[in-house]
Amino acid sequence: MGTSTTKVARVEGQAGTKDGVFGLEVHIRLSVEKLTETSYTRLCSTKNILTVNGQFPGPEIHVHKGDTVILNVTNNGNYNVTLHWHGVKQPRNPWSDGPEYITQCPIKPGANFTYEIKFSSEEGTLWWHAHSDWSRATVHGAIIVYPENGTSYPFPNPHAEETIIFAIPISDDPNHSIDSSSYVLEGSWYKGDVMEIIEEALEKGGEPNLSDAFTINGQPGDLYDCSKPGTFRMLVEYGKTYLLRMVNAGMNEELFFSIAQHQLTVVGTDGAYIKPLTVDYLMITPGQTMDVLLEADQSSSHYYMAARAYSSGTGVPFDNTTTTAILQYSGNYTVPSSLSLPYLPYYNDTAAVTNFTRGLRSLASEDHPIAVPKTVDTRVYTTISMSTYPCANNSCDGPNGSRVLASMSNISFVTPSIDILGAYYNQISGVYDTDFPNEPPYFFNFTADEISSDLLTPTFGTKVIVVEYNSSVEIVIQGTNLLSTAENHPMHLHGYNFYLVGSGFGNFNNVTDPNGYNLVDPPEVNTVGIPKNGWTAIRFLADNPGKLIL
Repeated sequence: MGTSTTKVARVEGQAGTKDGVFGLEVHIRLSVEKLTETSYTRLCSTKNILTVNGQFPGPEIHVHKGDTVILNVTNNGNYNVTLHWHGVKQPRNPWSDGPEYITQCPIKPGANFTYEIKFSSEEGTLWWHAHSDWSRATVHGAIIVYPENGTSYPFPNPHAEETIIFAIPISDDPNHSIDSSSYVLEGSWYKGDVMEIIEEALEKGGEPNLSDAFTINGQPGDLYDCSKPGTFRMLVEYGKTYLLRMVNAGMNEELFFSIAQHQLTVVGTDGAYIKPLTVDYLMITPGQTMDVLLEADQSSSHYYMAARAYSSGTGVPFDNTTTTAILQYSGNYTVPSSLSLPYLPYYNDTAAVTNFTRGLRSLASEDHPIAVPKTVDTRVYTTISMSTYPCANNSCDGPNGSRVLASMSNISFVTPSIDILGAYYNQISGVYDTDFPNEPPYFFNFTADEISSDLLTPTFGTKVIVVEYNSSVEIVIQGTNLLSTAENHPMHLHGYNFYLVGSGFGNFNNVTDPNGYNLVDPPEVNTVGIPKNGWTAIRFLADNPGKLIL
């Protein structure tokens, strides 16, 4: 992508120009066990992975607010691929949003596709990733959106910036450390081939295998076998302030993150600024991004950076390992022989998650105003569930030989044979239906400890909701305890940021719960974690025509 260093590709040329156009080319190369294009070794084992331009993570895209990027993707792999620009609103440009069979058909092996990425009001850290099966496990990278020329951050300029992505690790140099333009990654590592893992799960109807490790900057850290030499190190100078650009590109797990003896100040989420929030730890869900200030204000030494899962589900398996990196001060001093782990909340500490997320509030300043819809034209109340579907002779790997499915309002999505946006634009009938319900088909105690098995089986369909242009929309997303597997779950909205106006536990009460909405300074985000056995309310203005996906 453009002019590049080993790990970071900066968008050069017209990078300081509003509405500038950038010529970039990304080559998607497939490397699985059978093709041996690129191999990487972690946790004492070696495997091949799908990469972008041979890099994992993929190259960063650096732009200014309001820029436009033209990016050509050539798929040199053996799987269909699309790319999504997570958090980029793409005003009046849904054709380049990327989710397969929603806004485009996938890019076939040997084919290419040109994306036009239109940045508008976004400012801060976003990311891009494959939007086809689990290929995003290794096909992703950060997007850095700087303020417009002539403007600045709403906080003092940091000494340097570091990108932190939670993702599957790949790095050729076991001694790699970063400077102000390098990656710091956190995420998951699977010893098996990720595409084979998800394909097996889909075939057999069970859940996919757990990851074998979490990672920071592509390295598991020194608590894992065969990993100590590659432990990631972040170099800092005493007295300096650093802007950490954090992305959770992991597949499934929300993560707690902290740095020993250092506080973190969150100043942005999902490409929008918030009131500075100083914390000892943070929790970031898959798909979320955060901008975080770190002051190097401790005695010169080495300090652990660490992350581990937040897993709220009762009896739900999860990767319970801890990934580490080292915050290393420059200068001459005696390096400690051992390091203490920082404080991290316990893996199921929902109170810690709630305390953190409820502290996030929009900056809502004169230079960074917000526009929360005060009235609502369209209201949607939808449930999200893990459901099951019977298999012949109880032959699947789900509960009681069934197939595990996800559903919304008891409808499990059926992928169409062509993209929904193309069908809409070309008036092709029979591809999708416009009768997705504005409320669940059945009302019951969604968060009860025990729920009748009669409610486990969903219907199937390719359904959408149609809303009027410029109408204000409120969606309340209700978590459920079907299969007794309720857990915190992230949801992302394409084409928009939305205002997180409320959340709570139990069943949403449409009479009393709206009284507690924050309509003054709610965070403006594109991804949110729905609390275990709880609900989340979001609002946005439907001013971006095209197909959006939740």
